[in-house]
Amino acid sequence: MPVTDISTDPENLTMTLTADFAAPVSRLWTAFTDPRQLERFWGPPGWPAIFTAFDLRPGGRVDYRMTSPRGESSRGSWEVLSVTDGSGFEVLDSFVDADGNPMAEFPAMRMVFAFEGTDAGSRLTNVTYFTSAEALEQVVAMGAIEGSRMAMNQLDAVLLSLREYAQGKGTRTEILDDQHVRITRLVEGPRELVWRAHHEPELLRQWLLGPDGWQLVECETGDTYRYVWQQGDDEASRFGFEGETVLSDPTRRAVTTEKMIGMDGPSTLNDLQLYEEDGATLITLLIEYPDAATRDMILATGMTDGMETSYQRLEALVAAG
Repeated sequence: MPVTDISTDPENLTMTLTADFAAPVSRLWTAFTDPRQLERFWGPPGWPAIFTAFDLRPGGRVDYRMTSPRGESSRGSWEVLSVTDGSGFEVLDSFVDADGNPMAEFPAMRMVFAFEGTDAGSRLTNVTYFTSAEALEQVVAMGAIEGSRMAMNQLDAVLLSLREYAQGKGTRTEILDDQHVRITRLVEGPRELVWRAHHEPELLRQWLLGPDGWQLVECETGDTYRYVWQQGDDEASRFGFEGETVLSDPTRRAVTTEKMIGMDGPSTLNDLQLYEEDGATLITLLIEYPDAATRDMILATGMTDGMETSYQRLEALVAAG
């Protein structure tokens, strides 16, 4: 993980994050100054950012919003104070409302980003300056330390091309914490086709099958969905999942609940995100479980292997257009 330290200094009213990367300073600089790349890591998992304005020059303004899987939104704005091309910039970061106006209950923070070369690559030092001890405590209480760590630890994947990061590595499952698992898979093909394959019943029936021998006998999509599988002609083998769409942002993101049909208990929350680069699409599925026990039980079923079999079919389907 690239983040090596996050520390607060109540006396000097600062929070400092340090992270090291196996990439040159020029590549790190590009990741922070290209809004499409910045979107991939600025928000922590589950709260991806979208930059709606990006004028990174002294006097310029940068606007962004982060959206949770359940649709809650947090908006921010940078007033750009200074830029030293290739090595750093300084902004005044404010929480803003839907109209872009600063929120009085959250004081603005001055943030200094510095990039320097190391023997192994490059280092980011990000110092945030607060106006009072209360403001520092407020941001820490909101989860800023862990959120910053999780956000910046996504940057390793961004510094590589999608193919360098994921090609040939199949379906990968990462346990993020007791409730969250992240699954990634690269598919050669455009995002639009991958999105359609996740939402059109006639396409889903061709790839969302799991191990060989199973078929998707019921497939309903929309604001609610229902999938039922059957092994061969054995109707007794039938099982399925159902849920509802919580958030949809075609062709970029879809969040749904998921619950096994006929079973009691809480649902999982499935956050599907698609990112395209150079003709390839990275599928990222962030799953929120009710607890660690449920997480471990489901992972132990061989879920990852079943998903890989399905994703291989999906890739062939996308390749066929």
